Amino acid sequence: MELKFKVTGRVARPVAEVFEAVVNPQQLSRYFTTGGAKGRLATGAVVYWSFHDFPGEFPVEVAEVEENKRIVFQWAAHEGAPSDGDAGAASAGYNTTVTMEFEALEDGRTLVTISEEGWRETPKALRASYGNCHGWTQMLCALKAFLEHGINLREGMYK
Repeated sequence: MELKFKVTGRVARPVAEVFEAVVNPQQLSRYFTTGGAKGRLATGAVVYWSFHDFPGEFPVEVAEVEENKRIVFQWAAHEGAPSDGDAGAASAGYNTTVTMEFEALEDGRTLVTISEEGWRETPKALRASYGNCHGWTQMLCALKAFLEHGINLREGMYK
């Protein structure tokens, strides 16, 4: 069984505004990367994301950015949570691929689709994929709340 997932959400903002909120590290740090983001997402760039709920600075290797359409990046697979108390919280030694797609809808909203794939077919990797699916769903909810209402859903959640 291939381990992969896809989550979607609609944000009541134009595609350019939604896209900018993801590629811009200052904006991303205001609603998603609770420990901050360093570097703008651009083709060929390596940027760094930090999260209070998953300690450490994570390199994000950007493979492709198509303005207002698509972002593709790789980052280290992590096959455990820090609370597991094992080496699974560290990189599992391989990368997964995340693809974000942005589609302008006729009513002025933006459909955001995030997929991730590339985990090994192991029980730990399966659990990790569920965790990342949860994380990307939460990111979409936080993005929507931030852009539509100026609310940071993640503020104070993990510290």
